[in-house]
Formats: sequence, structure tokens, C-alpha cells
Amino acid sequence: MINDKKVLFSGMQATGNLTLGNYLGALKNWVKLSDEYECFYCVVDEHSITVRQDPATLRKRARALLTLYIAAGLDPEKNCIYYQSHVSGHAELAWILNCFTYMGELNRMTQFKDKSAKHADNINAGLFTYPVLMAADILLFQADVVPVGIDQKQHLEITRDIAQRFNSIYGDVFTIPEPYIGKSGARIMSLQDPSKKMSKSDENPNGSIYLMDDPDTIMRKCKRAVTDSEGHICYRDEQPGVKNLIDIYSSCTGKTPEDVEKEFDGKGYGDFKLAVGEAVVSQLKPLQEEVARLEKDKAFIDSVIKNNAEKAAYYANKTLRKVQRKVGFPDRIR
Repeated sequence: MINDKKVLFSGMQATGNLTLGNYLGALKNWVKLSDEYECFYCVVDEHSITVRQDPATLRKRARALLTLYIAAGLDPEKNCIYYQSHVSGHAELAWILNCFTYMGELNRMTQFKDKSAKHADNINAGLFTYPVLMAADILLFQADVVPVGIDQKQHLEITRDIAQRFNSIYGDVFTIPEPYIGKSGARIMSLQDPSKKMSKSDENPNGSIYLMDDPDTIMRKCKRAVTDSEGHICYRDEQPGVKNLIDIYSSCTGKTPEDVEKEFDGKGYGDFKLAVGEAVVSQLKPLQEEVARLEKDKAFIDSVIKNNAEKAAYYANKTLRKVQRKVGFPDRIR
């Protein structure tokens, strides 16, 4: 605990463009957690290089993502917002934890299998040990809770296993993290294939709404969203496309799915899609305006990068030094 608050850790990869799903399912909820927890929000650039990246593009996207965190409402005075690559403790702890993680555990990771299939020409060791670096990210700050989507629960489970294994050998070193799963907008699906999550890497550009999409693009994507031939706006699994649009509308307006059903009772899909598009445009307009303002304030963003890296490194090193001493590394001469 820090300042009598429980610690929360999360982060997003600095690849691709964030989608409406990333915002409604994660980023928007993060802002609400700032008062309750001591929060560390990482721009996850070390994980990003398990897939080949253009260096200039990665740097640009990392800065854009950090700026977006702040534009979304994360106060860099209350939250520690930093680049993963600026805190060497992530990689240092990951090496130690690699030595307490079993090959069989990593072989069971479904994300490794999925990414190996997508990147068959680059199945590297980093892709295989990705969950160990993720464990280091979390354990480095003694996180009590970690906001996770359903697809990340397996990684949190191996983090808990590694921490418990280490603690059983060396005593109470790591806090065992618990999952935090947001209730609102937790899983926004593709507009073109509602059986799949809305994704930064969707090959169909109409499947995802990106946070920096202009209003015309947003409206067009919503109008093209897959529905069905039933013609009724009902929140049920048998109508996945309509259900997904209701989830988006609910998350943007604060209305319950039941309220949405009543609001559009007797109306057609055309009217509903138009309303969804308008709600998304209204939701994203303030965010986009704040991003544009912050991008002009280079000195402020630079100061956040510097100051929060120092803060993150301070807390990371407290854990790292303890771990290094436990495993038998020589003390540093000061």
C-alpha cells in the first residue's frame, strides 16, 4: 500500500490506434479509479517489440498514447503515467521471475499460440516469455488490483502463481494481485463481426471505431454496423450485432440496456444506428479536443514523462532491491 491506498497497475501497448472498445472498456474506467487507488498506468512499449516495429512509429505512438491517457482525464499528479522502457526494473525483475516460471506454464498460454499463428515468421523468445514480463510489471509495484479483460485473465493467473511460488520460498515478498473487472462497457465487439472483440489490429477498417476518427468516419462506421433481419432493438444474445450497439450506446450515454430498449421501441435500425453514431461522436469530441491541445504543449508532456519515470523508478527499485537481496545478489556499495 502507498499513502494508505491500495495499489492498482495497468497499461496499454504502444501499437496501433486505440479503439472505442479500449476507451469504454478500460481507459474511461481508469479515470474513475484514481481517487480510490494509488494508480500506475504504463505505456507498454517493451511488450510491443515482440512484433517487429518501425522505431520512429513506435516512439510516436508511445507519446501519443501517453498524451491520450492524460486527455482522457488521468491526472499525472494523482496517477503515475510513464513509459515501461524508462523503468529498467521491469526488465530486471522479469529475468529473475523467468527463473521461477516453468516452461509448461508458458506453453499453456493461449495468447502465445494465437500470436504465433499470426506471426509465424517471428516466433521469438520474447513472445513466449511475454507473460513473465507482464508479471514483473504488476509485481514490481506490489499491485493489489489489476484491471483486466477476459482475454487477460490467464496472464494474471500466472502472475499470481509466480508470486505465490516466490513467496513460498523467500517469505512475504510480493503482494498477490486480484483482478478488477469493470462492469460498464467491459467488452465492446467488432461492428462487422460481433463474435470478436473490437480490436486495434482488425483487418476490416469498418470493424473498429478509433478514438481519433472524425465525426463523418464514426457515423459511416455505425451506419455500416452489422445487425440482423429481425428489426427489433432487443438486448439479447440472439441478436449480437444489436446487443453490441446497445452496449456502445449505453456506455456513451449512461443509460441501461433496458432504457435503450424502451427509447427505441418501435423504431428501426436506421434510427438506432444514427443515434449510436451521434452518441459516440459526443463522447469522443472532448477527448479529441484535449489531445489536440496537449500535443501543442510539448514542455508539459516532457515534464510528465520525466517526473513520472522518476516516481515509477523509485517504487520499482524498492521492490527490486528486496527481490535481489532475497535471491542472493550482492549488496550494492553506496
